Amino acid sequence: MGPSLHADIIDRCRRGDQEAHYQLYRLYSRSMFNVGYRIVNNEAEAEDVLQEAFISAFRSLEHYRGDASFGAWLKRIVINKAINVIKQRRTEPLPEADFDVADDVWDEKEFPFSVDQVRRAIEALPDGYRSVLSLYLLEGYDHAEIAGILGISESTSKSQFNRSKKKLRELLEGGAS
Repeated sequence: MGPSLHADIIDRCRRGDQEAHYQLYRLYSRSMFNVGYRIVNNEAEAEDVLQEAFISAFRSLEHYRGDASFGAWLKRIVINKAINVIKQRRTEPLPEADFDVADDVWDEKEFPFSVDQVRRAIEALPDGYRSVLSLYLLEGYDHAEIAGILGISESTSKSQFNRSKKKLRELLEGGAS
């Protein structure tokens, strides 16, 4: 994309300008909160993730080179912080892929569920399923990237994604209202 959309604000942040820090926070806090929330599924934890991510980002601004947009760079920090929360919460690791669930879980011709029903069903998924589903569908990462982020194999990421779709369908058809 070339130079950062907010290069001037970032430069001012690097020079210690507190108003620039606040401007950058205002520009990105809502969208980054949403990214964190979709992974941790808890408002208070998502707020913590957001604060920790901004602290890390401000401390590491000298490492931001502008080869990706600032938003993409910051989003990666938010995702890493959110995944850390999930890892701390998890008592057992994600199971390795032991079977494949068919990819054609959804019948896309008929989808009688509201956005709100889908949101609630996603929130009801176990952490591992929700993390992979969110990273793949909502954040646009591929399975190789998800494997790197979560410290799992690519086949486990694919398996977890397929299982999450199956579980999501069960929750929706079971009346997650």
